[in-house]
Amino acid sequence: MIAVDGGYDTCRKYDIVPDLIVGDFDSVQESDMPQIAEIAKIAPDHVVVLPTEKDDTDMRAAIRIGLLEGCQEFRIYGGMGGRLEHTLANLQCLIYLKQCSAVGYLMDDKMTAFVMQNKTVWFKPAAKGFLSLFSIGEKASGVTIRNLKYEMQDGEMTNSFPIGISNEFIGKTVQCDGGAGNACSDLIRKRITGARRGRIERRQKNGAVWKTKFQAAPFCLCSGTTK
Repeated sequence: MIAVDGGYDTCRKYDIVPDLIVGDFDSVQESDMPQIAEIAKIAPDHVVVLPTEKDDTDMRAAIRIGLLEGCQEFRIYGGMGGRLEHTLANLQCLIYLKQCSAVGYLMDDKMTAFVMQNKTVWFKPAAKGFLSLFSIGEKASGVTIRNLKYEMQDGEMTNSFPIGISNEFIGKTVQCDGGAGNACSDLIRKRITGARRGRIERRQKNGAVWKTKFQAAPFCLCSGTTK
């Protein structure tokens, strides 16, 4: 458990003792600073003080430390819902983790975001909520979605048209097969209009398949809400 900057306040709130505290501590409550200073004095290896002026965000710096310690799976809590630029930076951290051959999940109580590349992700029939797919790169080609409310066969997504937004689970096994490219999935309702609707098929099959082959960029980012 790594408490990143103001994340230490949350750890204290829920009586969680982090293994490591990292940050420049510009967002930590002033009342917590004496305790952090005491921990740094007693166990200096458990506190990493970052400079306030740096290229890395506190989150990315913490991820780099985790990678150096051999961590291969990261679950990031509290990284959404605040300042938009922080959320976007944390989404970029997911891509960074994938580049490092690690796995990252950006999570809160309603939403999970993660990056896929050349892998298959399954959702069980019991999954409920919404699922969306976005192209992060300029274009995502060969996108196939099966056994969600709206299906697509060898379609195309771009980063200027959110055609993949707001799909819905329909009680079938969903397979997301991410190819070589950039896309983002978000579990919310889907609306398809115009000529693009011609590529959407509402099939009723036993196994839901989400197959993507992205030619323009190397990653697929999935995020969304489930019940």
